[in-house]
Amino acid sequence: MAIAKAERLMNLALCLLGTRRPLSKRELRESLEAYLEAGSDDSFNRMFERDKDDLRELGLVIETVENLDGEIGYLARRDSNRLPPITLDAEEAAALGLAAKVWQQARLAGAASGALQKLRAAGLPEDVDPYEAHGALEPRIPVHEAAFEPLMLACRDRRPVVFDYRKATAARPEPRHVEPWALECWRGHWYLAGWDRDRGAERVFRLSRITGKVRSRGGGFTAQVPDVVTVRETVASWAGETADRSARIRLRTGAGYPLRAKATAVRELGDGWDELEIPYGHGLDAWLVEFGPDVVVLEPAELRADVVDRLRAVAKG
Repeated sequence: MAIAKAERLMNLALCLLGTRRPLSKRELRESLEAYLEAGSDDSFNRMFERDKDDLRELGLVIETVENLDGEIGYLARRDSNRLPPITLDAEEAAALGLAAKVWQQARLAGAASGALQKLRAAGLPEDVDPYEAHGALEPRIPVHEAAFEPLMLACRDRRPVVFDYRKATAARPEPRHVEPWALECWRGHWYLAGWDRDRGAERVFRLSRITGKVRSRGGGFTAQVPDVVTVRETVASWAGETADRSARIRLRTGAGYPLRAKATAVRELGDGWDELEIPYGHGLDAWLVEFGPDVVVLEPAELRADVVDRLRAVAKG
């Protein structure tokens, strides 16, 4: 069985940190089982160079030293790779403790629990919680989509993926080849931002619309990852958060509370219906469709037509 890359990197790091003198490629190959399994010198050299670059990218300081015979050796001095003591005041520790409590899914529960134990040692009180007075509000980040975990790992490892995605206006899902950048939760829904290879542009995908399995693909990214990925801002603009117009809708009494919260005007019509004026921006039609028969669009005409088209697409599916 091939040795996992993470284990190989860990073994190489320990080997470079544990030596008192520079080790040559030959010595490293003889010391690590994963390198012994390399089929040829070229295969080993490529593997070693990739591993060395990965460790440096992770922050390990690896020195390259040439001895008197002209042979190149490598080592990672402990004093160059030692972190300074990390101290947290009570407020900083409490903030990180609150963040660790947010995660509830099994994949991250163990890591969050371990982080909390370390935070206790760094100053987070054992029996006094600064947020206890507000304990009625318990933070949660729900994750129900099966696509979350493989996409989280793909974002971390910078690995292209392919998945089937059903747009709100489409009756059937279509394959999408994506270079994943970041995941973010917005109003209870998870979104993925990345580079859509099929369309040659940045796109944001709602995880609940991904069908089937997320499959990894070989090779690296072809597009540059931006320094800041604005997932929330992009989704907010699609959802009408940056609207500069208004729309009039009829809403069934007692329904559509998110729409009522955004309404700039509400008028009772009687017979179980209210009339609302709400901000209108790109993506509002997709949001209105989610309320089904509880919403009727009055104006503008283009919004009404878009909603009708989406409902027809859903009916055909």
